[in-house]
Amino acid sequence: MNQAVAAARAVLFDFDFTLADSSEGIVVCMNHALDRLGLPPASADAIRRTIGLDLHTALGVLAGEEWRSREDEFLEHFVRKADDVMVASTSFLPGAARVLRTLHEAGYPVGVVTTKYRHRVEDALQRDGLRAFVEVIVGADDVPRPKPAPDGLLQAADSLGIPTGDCVFVGDSEVDARAAQAAGVGFVAVLSGTTTEEEFDGYPVRAVLGGVGEVVPAE
Repeated sequence: MNQAVAAARAVLFDFDFTLADSSEGIVVCMNHALDRLGLPPASADAIRRTIGLDLHTALGVLAGEEWRSREDEFLEHFVRKADDVMVASTSFLPGAARVLRTLHEAGYPVGVVTTKYRHRVEDALQRDGLRAFVEVIVGADDVPRPKPAPDGLLQAADSLGIPTGDCVFVGDSEVDARAAQAAGVGFVAVLSGTTTEEEFDGYPVRAVLGGVGEVVPAE
């Protein structure tokens, strides 16, 4: 097991681009919502770079801050489309199932802290037989402020009954690194998203891994 994780008492994970890839569905939902606002589609690459941000912030990035006044309408269109396509378009990244199972069997409480709605993560885990390995899921609908605010990580640690200083958070983005820093949680970066290793410079990163499978390397 990676030493940065082994030293913790609980392991928390981001979801998109850390444990799973649902980017295909996100691109479809984002462009559906943009179209309903009368806006042109965004490129898949531009949308992928917003994954991990809350939807309100993503709208500002993709369409301009002046469109934030219509963020509730954008969110409604996104969510309705996501109800149809999101879970079906979500696949777990290589090694994710093995890592969740191994951590659980080794006695590590495991959590997921995400800007997705909690039920979408629950549904994807349940579909692949992984729900029993995750003790707590904190979604965007569970906290007043999304990442990079520390709320989700603080709530997850509290639910597990483990001090934040004894938790480690595995994530793929600067948003994740900032949330961990704000919460006083150790951070392990994975390079399975759109963020480069250099972009994590300046954050107190305990380790930089190629992907989630390296949290517990395969034997």
